[in-house]
Amino acid sequence: MAKAPRAGRSKTRLCPPLTGEEAAALSGAFLRDTASNVRAAARLAPIAAYAAYAPLGTEALVAAHVGDGTQLVLADGSPPMPARVQGFGRCLLHAVQGMLDAGHAAACVLSSDIPTLPTRLIVAAARHLLRPGDRAVLGACDDGGYYLLGLKAPHAEMFADIAWSTDSVAAATRDRARAIGLDLVELDPWYDVDDAPSLGLLLAETGGYAAPATRAVIDRLGLRERLAERAGAA
Repeated sequence: MAKAPRAGRSKTRLCPPLTGEEAAALSGAFLRDTASNVRAAARLAPIAAYAAYAPLGTEALVAAHVGDGTQLVLADGSPPMPARVQGFGRCLLHAVQGMLDAGHAAACVLSSDIPTLPTRLIVAAARHLLRPGDRAVLGACDDGGYYLLGLKAPHAEMFADIAWSTDSVAAATRDRARAIGLDLVELDPWYDVDDAPSLGLLLAETGGYAAPATRAVIDRLGLRERLAERAGAA
């Protein structure tokens, strides 16, 4: 899921400690690393890389960050949707529908705020989805959301009546799967970077995907030193 990095509109929950321009730079690095990570996974499993973007008209901005080998699919939630699918759920379902309509056997929506996500988790999601039988694959985040949801069919119920951007998203998604009798496979949890505490986790991260673009921006902005000074002052 890709949003064009723009100052004042990207990663605003990181401001402060970041400025709008710095948050946009970090967001762009997240996109570059996520796209590279998916392409790395594609060398280990049959995966087609997409950037599901919004709004319409930002294709060039997104394409500049995801690079060659990543296709674009619009995911602004504009097509008709069931009444109970609202907010960000419309964008997620739109993305899933777009990839399935392109002829793929399954589709994953993946956060772009997880630059260090281990590549093995993306590979595992693909392999689970390519097994016979209908199922969903969920990768939950430490904050109660999820970083990945994979589906073999566009089950709109998986996006219905969800309070997006809350700590109940993953739990509600599990409930939806149970309600429709859909087998749910869970991956190891990970964290997304959307506020100052999770930025601190990223700065301390020593495992997972190397995320070279993100590390380069962190070093260029001197974020480790700045956050250490901020913590000392507090």
